[in-house]
Amino acid sequence: MIATLPVLPPDPVQWAWGLVLFWLALGFSALPLQRSPRALGRLVFPAGALGALGIAGVGMAGMVLPASTAILPIGLPDLPFHLRLDALSAFFMVLLGGAAFGVSVYASGYFRSMAPGPLALLALWYHLFLAGMVTVLLADDAYAFMVAWEVMALSSYFLVTTDHKIPAIRSAGFLYLLIAHVGAVALLLAFGVLHGGHGDYTFDAMRLAQTPPFWASVAFLLALFGFGAKAGLVPMHVWLPEAHPAAPSPVSALMSGVMLKTAIYGLLRVSFDLLDVQVAWWGTLALALGLVTALYGVIFAAVQSDMKRLLAWSSIENIGIIVAAFGLTLIFATDGKGALAALTLTALLYHALNHAFFKGLLFIGTGSVLHATGVRHMGHLGGLMRFMPWTAWLVLIGALAIAGLPPLNGFVSEWLLLQAFLLTPGLTQPYLNMVIPVAAATVALAAALAAYVMVKFFGVVFLGQPRDPALLEAHEAGWPERLGMLWLAAGCVLLGLFPALVIGWLAPVVQLLTGETLVNDASWLLLAPVSSERASYAPLIFFAVVLTVLLLTILWVRRVYHGRVRRSAPWDCGYPEQDARMQDSAEGFGQPIRQIFEVFMKVERETPDPFSRTPRYRGASLDKLWFLLYEPIARVAGWLSDQAARLQHGRIQWYLIYSFATLIVLLVFTR
Repeated sequence: MIATLPVLPPDPVQWAWGLVLFWLALGFSALPLQRSPRALGRLVFPAGALGALGIAGVGMAGMVLPASTAILPIGLPDLPFHLRLDALSAFFMVLLGGAAFGVSVYASGYFRSMAPGPLALLALWYHLFLAGMVTVLLADDAYAFMVAWEVMALSSYFLVTTDHKIPAIRSAGFLYLLIAHVGAVALLLAFGVLHGGHGDYTFDAMRLAQTPPFWASVAFLLALFGFGAKAGLVPMHVWLPEAHPAAPSPVSALMSGVMLKTAIYGLLRVSFDLLDVQVAWWGTLALALGLVTALYGVIFAAVQSDMKRLLAWSSIENIGIIVAAFGLTLIFATDGKGALAALTLTALLYHALNHAFFKGLLFIGTGSVLHATGVRHMGHLGGLMRFMPWTAWLVLIGALAIAGLPPLNGFVSEWLLLQAFLLTPGLTQPYLNMVIPVAAATVALAAALAAYVMVKFFGVVFLGQPRDPALLEAHEAGWPERLGMLWLAAGCVLLGLFPALVIGWLAPVVQLLTGETLVNDASWLLLAPVSSERASYAPLIFFAVVLTVLLLTILWVRRVYHGRVRRSAPWDCGYPEQDARMQDSAEGFGQPIRQIFEVFMKVERETPDPFSRTPRYRGASLDKLWFLLYEPIARVAGWLSDQAARLQHGRIQWYLIYSFATLIVLLVFTR
């Protein structure tokens, strides 16, 4: 009798790579199906959603299992692809898979009306985009990381330029690709510094390298610039308000909810894993950049009239909050306060996960509005709650979550971050003890303005009266779209109601990066990150109290006042002919913010004709940094291109002279 060895299950990293290959096969299989758009919508995108659910499951396993590695037989002869799945990459895979599942389910219905040819190409780039992001998280050497980073950038570029026949969309795609590649060059240089000339580009070699503080600072600054360009940190943010409105709504949801987090992953990987030292001023720099980005983003979000542009600026604000938490984590870590670093890092990871769910929900909800009305400008919308109740109520959950209202998820992460700010007076650096209270006030101001922005967004779009008669024909989203939104809305609710469980689940990541864990000083019902005597939050109890008060109020009103209310026409202030134009507009709602922060904007106003029967007031609040920083660079680049064009005479003898002169220079100055 021959004894047989038990078949061991593959490591999580092998499962993850198998799902990457599944997505690649799924994307390329869409090309032969381009003559069957129904199969694309009902087969390819739902299968991609199942792949996303599988990625989330592998990430959940990777959070509790030891780190696993693999070497693939692809790449360069002496540099194959190295893969690694540890707690950090596993967490971001859960974030990616959880958000991508809802977005992919939504996309299976949203893209059904597209022409078969463009839909097949979109399905290819869509799943290539997902595969590229997962490979970024798995890469364990600089070569594999940069190849995956480039795949992610190029596939997302083609997704942004889906409607490439529109010049503005082509321009937005070019700007995105340009800044993405400038950031990629910085990352390549950062890995060159980390590699230290040893000829080994694996992350294991970088972890073992002894990097001097000066070169460690150079690598950190290059990484902060490169990943900041991808994340949308000010002043590298200019691509984001252009690319997100140009892309289809499910693509915008993935780019904002997931792709921006790959930059956060990269910052954490380089700063806490690959670099063996951290310098104190790194945290101060990151904190300042994050706060400026958060405040800058929310100010511009408040004055937008385009739905998707508003959400894009809101993403900049949330990335600023995450980077501010990253800077505060570095400050605590370099000051020897590991427990506080664990608290701040937990808030960072929690907010990154929250943002993936509520921003994905808001973008696809906006896509439903755009699909039903064909209108993106909020000045032409209004009253959609009566025509699109499913979309309105689900978007309301996302709006309340991003506004930071309990008991939803956005409140928990911002509350944890503010708790960390309140514990900073014990720092050894006196200037930080003076500066950080101002930073905490800035975070609170950004959170308050975010709530203001969401009141404007939801109120103008869904409440009031329709501002256009065509809105009376608006239709509700289909069932695949509703299920996708419902999944993301459920994530916003569950992440808000069970924060103690989520914090316990995040413990392996926090332990890996800081060497400490955040211990909740209470039961699973109560969140007390420091001590129950200092500060605590009970979301389930809060939710039960609010729900009880609401139900009692409804019952009391129905019992006491039902049938006793006299119905009559409301007092109309002496104006018998009210219409939708008399309600507050998007421009009017943002006018106070525009007046206060006009110094940061280039405001263009259109003066209406005073003799017109329907005068319309329009104003555009443009980013002044674009005109101060990027336009001069564009003019210099144009001038250099014109000078280089003079070398092209069309004569072969001149080209031979250029080649000969170049050869002589190389022979003289090289050995």
